[in-house]
Amino acid sequence: MYSLFDSFFAPTRVIVVSEERLKAAEVAAKKDQLNALDKRLEEMNQYRLTLASELKEMTEPQSLEEALTGE
Repeated sequence: MYSLFDSFFAPTRVIVVSEERLKAAEVAAKKDQLNALDKRLEEMNQYRLTLASELKEMTEPQSLEEALTGE
């Protein structure tokens, strides 16, 4: 069982990472961010197209009578 004081008296852990592995991890993180951003942009663009299509349908006349009368 652990007590509150265990964290204060625990030995210090030092983790050594090579510069190459650190750089590789940074590159992988940036690639993941870029992929997530690309996916989000694609979703937003698709939503924009859908919204523009809905707006066009709402503003175009539905019948010849509406087109002629402007109602």
